[in-house]
Amino acid sequence: MKKNTMIKLAAGAAAVLLMTTSAQAGYTMKKKVGDIDTKLTFFGFAQLEMVGGDGMKIKEAGAVNKADADVAFRAQRIRLGWKYVSGPVRGKVFLDFNQNSDVNSAGSDATDGASMPKVIKDAFVSYVFDPAFVAKLGLIKMPHGMSFTMPGWNLDIAERGLDKSLVLERNTGLMISGRDIGLGNNGKVDGLEMGHERPWKGFGYDIMIANQASRSSAAGSKEFAGNSYAVRGMFDYTEKLHVEASYALSENADGLDATATSGEDYKSVNIGVDSNLGELSLKAEYTTGDNILGVKDYNEKVWTATAGYFVLPSLELVGKHISAEAEGKTGNTHKTELANTYLGFNYFIASPYQDMSRKAKRARNQHKVVFNYIVASGSGATEVAADKWTGLSGYRDDAFIAQYQFKF
Repeated sequence: MKKNTMIKLAAGAAAVLLMTTSAQAGYTMKKKVGDIDTKLTFFGFAQLEMVGGDGMKIKEAGAVNKADADVAFRAQRIRLGWKYVSGPVRGKVFLDFNQNSDVNSAGSDATDGASMPKVIKDAFVSYVFDPAFVAKLGLIKMPHGMSFTMPGWNLDIAERGLDKSLVLERNTGLMISGRDIGLGNNGKVDGLEMGHERPWKGFGYDIMIANQASRSSAAGSKEFAGNSYAVRGMFDYTEKLHVEASYALSENADGLDATATSGEDYKSVNIGVDSNLGELSLKAEYTTGDNILGVKDYNEKVWTATAGYFVLPSLELVGKHISAEAEGKTGNTHKTELANTYLGFNYFIASPYQDMSRKAKRARNQHKVVFNYIVASGSGATEVAADKWTGLSGYRDDAFIAQYQFKF
């Protein structure tokens, strides 16, 4: 289906839903089917941006963006989706109209009979047997990477950092999950969880087997090359403490570099800690990637630290520091280093919320302005070929992002 046709269909669906729902109901339709109550919820968001700085102009591998002008305008995400609930059954479809709709494009799940164009972000059904046992089948975020599995509209900064390149991204497969285990029933588990959406008490887990991780920047794309796997464990004690650790593997990761030798399994470890302390929020994360793109001993490590502080209910100051090391890339085997530091603020427009719970902070994202200045540092922040950063992504020069987000 052509991209324009999909957009027209989505716009038509949006119009019908908005005409048949009320704002008080949150764009939700309810219907009773026999003895079962069903619910269909329509949602979406868009992130519109102005970007600039020399870091945006670098085009070689290792750059996040490709803007030639001093200032450029773009949309980072334009997403539309719906969720369905019927008894223990859940379903979700989420589309991004800023992505390619061609099933043969790079990064699509191009295995025979299972093609998923990148315009489809999520498409899965789940069944809630119990909060401790939820089965999901379809295109889902693989349970790997604390910051990656949180939604894109709920980020601390304007974009995901360079550590996002090391996770296994979204994939088509089967996942078994559980939440809120061990310390009593303290929160709602709705069967659609991908990260740590709610402040539970107790343990949680995810186990997933899927196709090869073709959407991952680190695993590449090769048909029938194998499967990918991810396992994650977590512990929550209200919103004050969340700890998680995950391990992921994609078999026979494809070497997209023509000079590389493919065939090694790509492996990654992620450890994360998240704490909401009222006005103050703190996060730390560590991610490794071994045998990137199937190249033996082409490895990368990334450390991140994030702090946010609300000086007003409508204004949050944010800083995020990302430090990375890479070594073993074919043709440049020595270690290179890069750091990106995001400094800026989140301004929440016409926010009716005064409390500082994590739920209220998420709700503020309906309308917000984000500004980040990105400072590039480290020995790899250079154009000197012998020292240039050899990791998968990151800014090698300073840049800025000014973003407006609306969400419903």
